[in-house]
Amino acid sequence: MPPPFTPPIGLRLTGVSKTVGRAFDEALAEAGGSLPTWLILISLKTRRLGNQRELAEAVGIQGATLTHHLNAMESAGLLTRRRDPANRRAHVVEFTDEGEALFHRLREAAVSFDRRLRADLDGDDTAAFERVLATMERNVGQGTGPAAVRETGHGAGHGTGQEARHEAGNGTGHEAGNGTGHGRPSARSE
Repeated sequence: MPPPFTPPIGLRLTGVSKTVGRAFDEALAEAGGSLPTWLILISLKTRRLGNQRELAEAVGIQGATLTHHLNAMESAGLLTRRRDPANRRAHVVEFTDEGEALFHRLREAAVSFDRRLRADLDGDDTAAFERVLATMERNVGQGTGPAAVRETGHGAGHGTGQEARHEAGNGTGHEAGNGTGHGRPSARSE
């Protein structure tokens, strides 16, 4: 008798990823934001970025898409952009008070969501899960996340946005110290 059919693990992983992604998007929306806004805010808050191209790479999107998001965020009063006096081709991107407040609301939503994801998982479960994810990334030749970097000592971004989520704690701020940096973050953009 043949073994019972089990769905391919990649199909299961894709389905779970979509479910978790939708739930995270909903949690951010309830806090007044979106995943692109969160990734931009946490990247500005947790990294020293030299220009808009570096910010786009950190978020994992194209420069034109980032410009669209920055325009919307500036129109919403979340950030300002001004010419860098030292380099007139570059812009300095800074949080406004409203942007700072949104960052903190989204951070709380992300931390709460991370707690929800980790419910009923102990440290051993989480470590095993990280090892399995790193192995799967290596198996498909896309080892980019922190687990893959720890396992292999290297990783290369592939522009899907996943590397930014990994570096920022899967968008939750968990691995980035929960994004509690002080002061007004800024980046120069070109």
